[in-house]
Amino acid sequence: PCLTRLCFSVAEKTGKVLGEFCRCYKEQYGVALFNSVRYEIEGNGGPQAQLLHRKVPLEDHVIYSGNLFQYIEENKKWRNRFCVVPHNYGLILYENKLAYERDLPPRVLVNSAGYKILTSVDQYLELVNSSLPGVTPKSGHSPILKCPTDFPLILWHPYSRHYYFCVMTGKEQEKWRAVFQDCVRHCNNGISEDSKVEAPAFTDAVRMYRQSKEQYGTWDMLCGNETQVLSNLVMEELLPELRTTIGPRLKGKAQERQRTWIQISDAVYRMVYEQTKAQYDAAMAKCEQERPQMESTIRTDMDQIITSKEHLASKIRAFVLPKAEVCVRNHVQPYISSILEALMTPTSQGFAEVREVFFKEVTDMNMNIVNEGGLEKLVEYMEKLSHLAFHPVKMQSCYEKMDQLKLEGLQQRFDVSSTSVFKQRAQIHMRQQMDDAVYTFETLLHQELGKLHGKDDLCKSIQRILERVLKKYDYDSSTVRKKFFREALLQITIPFLLKKLAPTCKGELAKFQELIFEDFASFILVENTYEEVVLQSVMKDIMQAVKEAAVQRKHNLYRDSMVMHNSDPNLHLLGEGIPIDWGEEYSGQPEAEPAADKRRRAKQVVSVIQDDEGVLPYEVGTGAVLQPGSPEPREPDPGAPPSSPDGVEEIREALVEASLGDEAEERLTNAAPASPVPKADVPSEARVPHAAPASPAPGAETPSPSAEMACHQPSDKETGEEVAPPGSECSPSQLMGTTESGEGVQTEF
Repeated sequence: PCLTRLCFSVAEKTGKVLGEFCRCYKEQYGVALFNSVRYEIEGNGGPQAQLLHRKVPLEDHVIYSGNLFQYIEENKKWRNRFCVVPHNYGLILYENKLAYERDLPPRVLVNSAGYKILTSVDQYLELVNSSLPGVTPKSGHSPILKCPTDFPLILWHPYSRHYYFCVMTGKEQEKWRAVFQDCVRHCNNGISEDSKVEAPAFTDAVRMYRQSKEQYGTWDMLCGNETQVLSNLVMEELLPELRTTIGPRLKGKAQERQRTWIQISDAVYRMVYEQTKAQYDAAMAKCEQERPQMESTIRTDMDQIITSKEHLASKIRAFVLPKAEVCVRNHVQPYISSILEALMTPTSQGFAEVREVFFKEVTDMNMNIVNEGGLEKLVEYMEKLSHLAFHPVKMQSCYEKMDQLKLEGLQQRFDVSSTSVFKQRAQIHMRQQMDDAVYTFETLLHQELGKLHGKDDLCKSIQRILERVLKKYDYDSSTVRKKFFREALLQITIPFLLKKLAPTCKGELAKFQELIFEDFASFILVENTYEEVVLQSVMKDIMQAVKEAAVQRKHNLYRDSMVMHNSDPNLHLLGEGIPIDWGEEYSGQPEAEPAADKRRRAKQVVSVIQDDEGVLPYEVGTGAVLQPGSPEPREPDPGAPPSSPDGVEEIREALVEASLGDEAEERLTNAAPASPVPKADVPSEARVPHAAPASPAPGAETPSPSAEMACHQPSDKETGEEVAPPGSECSPSQLMGTTESGEGVQTEF
């Protein structure tokens, strides 16, 4: 009965949160659709980018692959795993490299959205101890996790299951950490910005919902795809209730209770995810069904809607603006310059490092071509350079500049829970600017190749093109940074202002509803118009602060009056052409290559540090370390705590039966959309070419140009799971990712 009540409570809470959110989403959808159509008609006045933008940057490429050890919770043993990171940044774990090469199903597929990468067991234990208050192992007792080496890599999530890895050396740890952080950074940014209606409608709905619960400011768990974000939204409210209900009833030692709590949280998260996905998809479908009629109304009555909105805004402005201006003057304006300086210093250093890394890579390539000569060497280097932006290790020196970002006392004043939102956003901009610079460089160089005669001409052309691209990069990076600074300042100050003004303004907004014509009520909302007025109250100060900062030479920003006219009118036409494949175009291989072989042929962006399967130096815990290839026990671990009415297995299975029922075959994972992944005979460390006077960046690895990839293709589910083949049986414990059999795939959320 208590399990039934728990399942009912989870389903009821999820339904309640999703019901309120879907109402917000429907309202915001109409506003976002109106804004999109208006933007389309009126056009944009922003500066044109000078660099080209690559549409499909990592097609047929693998970011990284290699061996590391994974802790298997079910049998409490460490096993060697072969990990592949494909172009979609999912983590795919195979039994070993041989299983990968033989096209066998992977063991685990993980989407790292919402995870933190920890390199210390102490860091992990601190987070685990705080997740279940009052349950802390006594000193001298065995902790929840022991690592057999000094180089752990732990993926921690506040709601989902955790992943434990380790490697043998510090160099491997640093490389894997950079790769994992890149995966987290990419997966956190899971809401596509290409969607001009659904994306803003969704993010505004999340913000409006949280503000209705008196939760203002940034939110760390706004990460992943839409379903993951909504699941986090539900769990944020549900988890404290579960902790109060279930926590006191957990049995066993402190470590066992912690482990049980993590498993229960993971099981509930999966149940919430399933229900959330169904409800959100239904809301999306309903809005899409109504879209044609709404869009027709907008296009027909655009002028009247704009007039009506401006009339409403003028009335709200007269009521709100005097109060907002006082609030800005007293509580925001004195701190804008401090916030901006805190943002600008690490961000500008990061973008300067991007420029330096790009310059050094191209210069090294040019000098190596001088020493070694030949078009073949150019092709080899260009294949590596073309994916520089997606090389986590080489880009790490750029990304780590953002670690300096500290808002100090400002963070508490403006209710900023964490600076991670701003760090990751700036790092994504850095990667994009690097790829734009590289793509522009290779497009211009490719255009010049037919006109060059000899090695000297080639080297001079490379230098000339590099200088052109750097000028374009300086302009574009200035534009991107200024936009980032403005958005970050608004993201920090607007929630603070809304919270300050709420007691005197929010209760009075209902009276303005009568000013909106009923026919236009889907496209004009009082709440949104009120926020626009508040934004206008501080926007002038923010624009002025960024404008004044542009004058300071140390940040290398262009003034707003500096407009770089398009000096290459045909450059953007070149960017629309067929993507350049340096290896295929200049390798001299016959063109008649079977389509299947071409799909499998891929390059690896980061070379492998350690390709040989290793053995851990000693045993850990109660179980002996299993050698690669040895069978894993299928029986329950004898050391597991005795089952009780509140035991984790019973709770998890009951949750599955209550939530999934007959649809248990569709297993849920916390993984990214798993598009087909190339497989490769992954090479060992690539040979370093003839050394030039300019040496490669410290710690940078030279990617192997000869890696040929092909691999098992997981299903392209939104959750990235591996679906069992038809007819295969699936137990409730397998559904929840609690077993790892010899044949099956351990599906992960």
